[in-house]
Parts: sequence; structure tokens; C-alpha cells
Amino acid sequence: MFGYSKEEILGHLRVEDTMAEKDWAVSKRNIDEIFKGNTTVGERTFLRKDGTQFIGEFHSGPIYKGEDVVGVRGVLRDITASRQAEILLRESELKFRSLFDLSPQAIAVTEVETGRLIDVNYTFCELTKYSKEEILGRTTTELGLYSKEGRDRFIDGLHPSGEIHGLEMDFKAKDGSILNSLMFARLIQLKDQTFILAVFFDITDKKRLEFQLLQAQKMEALFTLSCGFAHDFNNLLMGIMGNTSLIIFETDPKNVHYERLRNIEKLVQSGSQLTRQLLGYARKGGYGVKPVSLNQLVEETAETFGRTKKEITIHCHLAENLSPIKADKGQIEQVLLNLYVNAADAMPSGGDLIIETVNVTHRQITDKLYKPNPGRYAMLTVTDTGTGMDKATIERIFDPFFTTKEMGRGTGLGMASAYGIVKGHGGYIDVDSQRGQGTTFRIYLPASEGRVIEKKVVSGKIVEGKETILLVDDEEMVLEVGTQVLNTLGYTVLEAKGGKEAVDVYQSNRDKIHIVLLDMIMPQMGGGETYDRIKEINPKVKVLLSSGYSVDGQAKEILERGCDGFIQKPFNMKQISQKIREILDKK
Repeated sequence: MFGYSKEEILGHLRVEDTMAEKDWAVSKRNIDEIFKGNTTVGERTFLRKDGTQFIGEFHSGPIYKGEDVVGVRGVLRDITASRQAEILLRESELKFRSLFDLSPQAIAVTEVETGRLIDVNYTFCELTKYSKEEILGRTTTELGLYSKEGRDRFIDGLHPSGEIHGLEMDFKAKDGSILNSLMFARLIQLKDQTFILAVFFDITDKKRLEFQLLQAQKMEALFTLSCGFAHDFNNLLMGIMGNTSLIIFETDPKNVHYERLRNIEKLVQSGSQLTRQLLGYARKGGYGVKPVSLNQLVEETAETFGRTKKEITIHCHLAENLSPIKADKGQIEQVLLNLYVNAADAMPSGGDLIIETVNVTHRQITDKLYKPNPGRYAMLTVTDTGTGMDKATIERIFDPFFTTKEMGRGTGLGMASAYGIVKGHGGYIDVDSQRGQGTTFRIYLPASEGRVIEKKVVSGKIVEGKETILLVDDEEMVLEVGTQVLNTLGYTVLEAKGGKEAVDVYQSNRDKIHIVLLDMIMPQMGGGETYDRIKEINPKVKVLLSSGYSVDGQAKEILERGCDGFIQKPFNMKQISQKIREILDKK
């Protein structure tokens, strides 16, 4: 043990020579105790002949001669290996405990036989909203962390190999929220007992972001589809509206067919309203934006809606100092009415509709999947006490043509249109709902620094003229009916089918043409480029822009470059006549 021969030890070595200096004093006290007749047990660090050390465990007692203690006898055992193993084990346990407690991932240890949780780390507690005391000693079933189906899936996955890698699991926190996680687990042996060591990666936010991305991609595809459909449909309606207006203009009001013709015109306007909803959804609208009083809009629309739905009690709680919003009044009216109709459908037997407004800033719009732009907002809250919605319905509430109504009871464009209009205004819309507990919509619209100005009432008469108009459109049908309408109003019309032809015609007839009626969406050379080319020929040219789209970003840019006005298809004879005169008569 020491590396000496017996001859080298006996009579030559003292106890101190075989022991580390740090233990000398303790060793001397122990020997004193033994000479008093006591026994001692302990551990010391001993020295070998070659200078290396080892840990020894000794049991010592007195040697008697008669009644006197004359020496010390003892047994020494080399326990270096076991002590080093214990030290390593303690270090290992300390490292494991540190990693266990400080891990950013949730970790749990469960007894296989009983299913009881015997240890969890701090992250697990934070994630599940339970304290450690509430968790330890209880099963996941008692805590309600997993559904039975989820636990069965976990057990089935663990049994074949004793390991699970990346099993997607949902579990319920103490507050009822559902958390998405990836689980990694392994069977481990501790003190002849089998446990499950499980690590949970919280992917709740990742799943939300994935859902948000999928929704955004789906919405973008639907925006494009809706936009193209609405544009083409409006051009078709333009042909119907133009021909109808011509016939009405030439028909005596006493004629038996006159009212039927007016009804056709009204039906075309209804079809136009449908496309406006689609364009609103597709966010094809910078709209006629100006400072608008949201409170006034709420009061006016709520009063009108209340007269038609007397079984619903409307409560308005409007902020007295509410900031004006930057908005198109007609579009926001449509959003409000869509919200009211949605609420009414959820309360067929009546109920309460609560409408609130309040000033907020972007800092108060928290816990959202989106990050609001910095600034001030007017928040509109519309709450009903209706049937509420399940999760699947909430996820599709803003999809176009999705509806919970029976066939023939609605288009499914109301909430989709509201979503698009709010987004087009630079705002945000949220929905909260549960089955049987009603629904709340929250809308945030950017505040305006401007002052609200009341719009003047315009005369409703058809106004004629004698000037020359260059009509530009790539649709043969629109070109034909437009020429007939303008000729009927007394104007001389030059036609151009497309942008390039329009530039050539204007170049040849610049002194004759008083105004250009220019379509915005055309192949090869669009309305914007055509306007710029004509403007180069005559910087003072007067141009009225028209489109099957509303005043979207592209049209707004053209208007900002000096274009004189905009009219949306389909328009009737009265509307186009007033718009042309408004531009031509402007000083």
C-alpha cells in the first residue's frame, strides 16, 4: 500500500512520515483519544514512498498491557478509488442539476410505474404556469397537461425503443392556454428504478408565425384573384351601365319600360357594390382619404342599423376626445355595417351590441402577432352577446366567400371586405370569441392631425358639354359604350385603344382635345406611363383617370403627379357628366 519493505518501515518511519502534513494535528488528537481508551474512525490523506498520495479509511483502538494503554492498533483501507468516484458523482450531479435547473427548455422526470412527476425544472414551471409544489407527486393526467389521446400517442412512441425524438405534442397550461411543443424523451435507470426523462421545446410562437405566414400567403393569393375578378367584372358592368343609361336618357319617364330600366341600373349598382367589397378585401384602395370623425360615423351607422334591428339593444361608449382618423368615410361606413350585420347574425333572438371608441398608441397594442407602426390610433371595439365562434371559424372569418350562413343568405364577403379595408387604411383588426360567449372585434385606425371637414352636397343633374374628349380604353366594349354616352352628352369623341395609340392621337390633335378620359389598367403601356407621355406633349393637359379598381396606390400616385380627377367604373351618365364638367370648368 505504501511502497515500502517491512524492514524500511519498522523502527525507521513515524506515523507523521506516512501522512500528509495537513492531517498531522488531527492524527495527534486521535492518538491522544486512543491512549484515553477510546476508539477512532476516520479518513486521512497518506503518502507513499514515491511521494504520491492516497485516501485511507482507518479504524483504530488501544493496545492494553494490563490496565494501561501502551500502543495503538488499527486497520487501514485504501478508498481512493471510491472517494474519487464519489467526487466525480457529486460533480456530475451538480453539473446535471445546474443544467437541469438552468436549461431554457422545459425538463421533467416521471416515474414509469406510477406516472408521477418527481422533478421538473424552472422552465417547466414557467411554461405550464404551475409551481413546483403543485406539480411534484402528481401525474400529468391529474394536472390535465395532456389529453388521453396525446398521452397514448406518447406512450406508444416510447415503448418500442425507449426513446422519442421530436414528437409534436400539445399540452394545457394552468391558465387553460394551449402550448405547442416538440418532445424528446428517454427511459433512464436511477437506483434500480425506471424513469422517463423528457425535454420539451416550446414551439407555440413558431407555430403561430407559421400559421400567420400561411395566412398571409393565402390572403395574398386571394387578393390577386379577387382584384383581377373585380376589375374585369367592373368593365363588364360598365358596358351594361352605359347602355342602360343611354336608353334611360332617351326614354320618356312615362314609358311603361322606364321603371324597369331604372331597376336594371339599380341592379348594376348592386353588382358594383359587390365588386367594391372585393376590391376592399383586396386592399385595392388608398381611397378618398381625409380626416373623418369615427364617433360621428358610429353614431350615424348605429342609429340606422338600430331602426332595422329593434330586437338588438345598442350601447355606445364613445371617447369625447377621440382623434379624427385618416380614412375614406364610405369605406369605414361599410366596415361598421359589416360588423353590425355579423353581430346581428350571431344574435337571431336579440341581444346586446356594445360599441366603444378610445384613443391608443402603438405601445398599447400589445400581445399581437403583428407589430403596429409607431403612432396614435383610434381603437374601435364592437362586442356582441351572440353565439360566438369556435377556433376553426375564427381562423377563416376573414376569408372571402367563407360564411356560416345558409345558402342564399349571404356572399361571405362582409368580414373579408372589412379586413381588406382596414388593412388598406394602414390599420389592424383582431377578433376574440368563444362558443356561447359572444364575439369582440377590435379595429385600430391611424389617427389624423387634420380637421374634419363636412362634404358639400352636389347637384344630381346630368350636365352636357360641347368640348372634344380623347377616350382611352383597351376594352372594345367600354370604348364603344363610352363614346355613345359622351356623344349623347354633346361631346366630340376621339378614340384610342391603348396607351401607345392614345399618345399618337393626342400628338396629332393636341389643339382640339380639351380633356383625356384615361383608363388606368391597360396592356403594354398602362395609364401611368400614358399620362406621363401626354403630359410631356402638353404640361397643361386635363386628364380624368378611370378604372375598374378603386383609387389604389397606382392611381393615387398618378393623381399626385397632377392628374385632375378619378372616376371608378361602372359609372352612369350623370356621374361622368358631372365629373367632366367639374374638371373642365375648374379655373
